[in-house]
Amino acid sequence: MQIKKILPHFIIVLVFIAVSIGYFIPALQGKKIFQSDIVQFNGMAKEQRDFIKKTGEEPYWTNSAFGGMPTYQLGANYPHDYIKKLDRTIRFLPRPADYMFLYFVGFYILLLVMKVDYKLAFLGALAFGLSTYLIIIIGVGHNAKAHAIGYFPVVLAGILLAFRQKYISGFLLTAFGMALEISANHIQMTYYLMLLVLALGVVYAVEAFRKKEVPRFLKTCGILVVAVFIGILTNATNLLATQEYAQWSTRGKSELTVNPDGSPKKDANGLDKEYITQYSYGITETLNLFVPRLFGGSNSEKLGEDSETYNFLLKQGVPRVQALDFAENLPTYWGKQPGVAGPAYVGAVILFLFVLSLFLVKGKTKWWLLAGILLSLLLSWGKNFSLLTNLMIDYFPMYNKFRAVSSIQVILELCVPVLAILGLGRFLDSSRSAEEKTQALKWTAIIIFGLLALLFVGRGFFDFNGAGDAAYRQYYGNEIVDKIKADRKAMYTADLWRTFIFVVLAAGVLWLYLKGKFKYMYVVGGFTALVLFDLSGVARRYVDKDDFVQAKVMDIPFRETPVDKEILKDTTHYRVYEPSVGLNGARTSYFHHSVGGYHAAKPGRLMELFEYQVAKNNMAVLNMLNVKYVIQQNEEGKLYPARNPEAAGNAWFVKRLIPVNNADEEMNALDSLQVREEAVFNRNAFEDVTAVAERSFEVSPAASIRLTEYRPNYLKYISENPNDGLAVFSEMYYPHGWKATIDGRETSFFRADYALRAMEVPAGKHTIEFRFEPEVVKKGSTIALAGNILLGLLLLGGIFYGVRKKREHAVGDR
Repeated sequence: MQIKKILPHFIIVLVFIAVSIGYFIPALQGKKIFQSDIVQFNGMAKEQRDFIKKTGEEPYWTNSAFGGMPTYQLGANYPHDYIKKLDRTIRFLPRPADYMFLYFVGFYILLLVMKVDYKLAFLGALAFGLSTYLIIIIGVGHNAKAHAIGYFPVVLAGILLAFRQKYISGFLLTAFGMALEISANHIQMTYYLMLLVLALGVVYAVEAFRKKEVPRFLKTCGILVVAVFIGILTNATNLLATQEYAQWSTRGKSELTVNPDGSPKKDANGLDKEYITQYSYGITETLNLFVPRLFGGSNSEKLGEDSETYNFLLKQGVPRVQALDFAENLPTYWGKQPGVAGPAYVGAVILFLFVLSLFLVKGKTKWWLLAGILLSLLLSWGKNFSLLTNLMIDYFPMYNKFRAVSSIQVILELCVPVLAILGLGRFLDSSRSAEEKTQALKWTAIIIFGLLALLFVGRGFFDFNGAGDAAYRQYYGNEIVDKIKADRKAMYTADLWRTFIFVVLAAGVLWLYLKGKFKYMYVVGGFTALVLFDLSGVARRYVDKDDFVQAKVMDIPFRETPVDKEILKDTTHYRVYEPSVGLNGARTSYFHHSVGGYHAAKPGRLMELFEYQVAKNNMAVLNMLNVKYVIQQNEEGKLYPARNPEAAGNAWFVKRLIPVNNADEEMNALDSLQVREEAVFNRNAFEDVTAVAERSFEVSPAASIRLTEYRPNYLKYISENPNDGLAVFSEMYYPHGWKATIDGRETSFFRADYALRAMEVPAGKHTIEFRFEPEVVKKGSTIALAGNILLGLLLLGGIFYGVRKKREHAVGDR
């Protein structure tokens, strides 16, 4: 009997595996999907990975990016991280099929918990997993984001079980789901999930108050809080390390109170509002949830030979290959955002069913899902709905730590298919009256077809102008831009007709069911086919087999150039700056110790040095960062390594220490600081160093301080000085984890020159060592071990209780 119950779910899981692999079939051929963000990640993590491969030791620090930073957000592995091992077991398929499989299984579990028929749950899982945005983020390499979204439904399923008084199963599923969710390591996505949970909680609280069930509601909340807490404990190391680094990064509070132009600095705690809302969804652009390329699709649309632009170029005498290449990368997107890789298309069929659900689904489930949809939609508009956005940024905890507000639509992309499937389930429920279903279908058709009619009529009110059209006019002329606009209009119309056809077919299937022409399974099969064709057809426009490359392209993402080879002949320890890559690219980090890199949370003080000093050509800052080579372009456009003879080296002695009172004064002092002669420090941040500033230090010509041994997490210097000295090191000061010794005895050091390390060194010959031994890893690992043991014991207890209950029921039945 048990086998009959399990078999359908087992078969469905096999289908999920087949669909996931089928969509990403090149992964079975040893190829890897080309993900731009992962290319950059691989550049950042090269030194870290090489060190692990060589020594088997996790360094937790890298000097290959931003002058030096912890590797906590670069895939660092921690002791006792058993949840990560569980996660890897769940995601056993080759990447990126593993993420799609996670989408499917998680959503399937959620719908089963919501008591949806497994056949409809299968349909819903396909609708969620093939949602265009969820595929696109895989294509561009937002793996952590996809990973975190995949566990959204599991957490929600556990919470719903608990509210149904399935306390043990709800507790365990919530605890494991939350542990896996946090392990995915995308705090922004987890934060958005918590906003949805908050909406759910408010709706359930109102229901409990109305039914006078507040004590039971509070009991459930208490159980869930404990479950979430245990999930947090199992990830203690990652969370504590992330919190520690965040304060030091651009996500933390800046101590500066003025901008580089001298104006008062706003939003000092967290990210700048303009930066947060840069990717704000256009209000009208929301309609591309229903019609995919209503606003042009992406920044690089593949139209090919069917485009007016292609045919125009051919007529102008442009060679076919060049014309086709141009038409395969057309900037057709004309929405409000700076750029997109594709539309956040939920599906015409799913949106049709969603509207149907508004008439058929009742109760608190409908309202918390609608609350989540509305909240995510309004917040995704960002600066286009500034009243709510500014309120959240200014007053809601942690909201100002996250950028790209449009990404909160992942909540909408979860809730819409849930409601859609619930609505279809109600429509197919034989206990519901035919009249109710007919009325629901009628009003759904009126709304949907009315909206399509408005979009057909209203296309004449749009100008189809893109944000980058002015630049294209300048370089390519007016005619080419006019042809691109013509292609935008053609896409608008074509996708309207596409949506119209899918909606007609969806309405037709339901109408035939009402007339008794279709049975239950025909409806499920029909909608499964429609959803597959609808969603996969759009998703494949942006991510398909052509995005796969040979594995070595991803494993070795950057090719060594003659310039790199020339620089690497220098085997000393130094840094490289490549202005053409800047501070937002990891190519340089792949080969050299760079002052640039690629990360969503860059080291705050390094970024400020560039914004306030390097931006105004203060080379002294590059000198103190030991930038020995600058990769520049000559007049012919060829790259060459320009050696910087003024680079200060790995460490040096200075004559005096200049005290200032705050970060603003410290930054301003760098304007004229003679970095080889003097150093500056904030006396209010390092009060115990004030006495040092009252002294002057004689720097003998015979004095030297040399780096004799280097590892990412270990630096050894030999100091020789006939006098007591004050040494400055061209290494980033990080207030946690670094320990310094002189001749084996621990000694203190402090921050100087806004971002570097400095210390007093006694006269004579000495060995100075810096070791990175982060206490946060030791502390977090101990907590994580305790959390994992506790979770394991609770799981065993839950199994024992469940088995005992079954036996008691079996005895009672006799």
